[in-house]
Amino acid sequence: MASELKSEALLDQMKQHLSTEAGKQLLSKIGLVYQFNIAPKKLGFDEVVYIVDLKNGDVKKGPLEEGNPDATFSFKDEDFVKIATGKMNPQFAFMRGAIKIKGSLSAAQKFTPDIFPKPSKL
Repeated sequence: MASELKSEALLDQMKQHLSTEAGKQLLSKIGLVYQFNIAPKKLGFDEVVYIVDLKNGDVKKGPLEEGNPDATFSFKDEDFVKIATGKMNPQFAFMRGAIKIKGSLSAAQKFTPDIFPKPSKL
């Protein structure tokens, strides 16, 4: 079931993006570790955990092995895709309850659609 997440393709693109020059600039600008809990349909149910490490430039499936993320976000898959593609404002999503946040609020505020690579136009 987890492989049906639309978010997975976006996170794979992000992993590739972090190895580019633009991605490396992002690391020096953000320098934080985020955990994304992405639920197929309903927050809190069947969530798949991803770590987006914007300190060391890595994206991986599964919880952080040591330490704690700077901020943890919980989303539904479709809301994550909307935010990552710039179709939904993260602050608006938080206010309407589409995102749950744990951890540092200042770290969470650096989470914007700008951290995601723009989809390539073919």
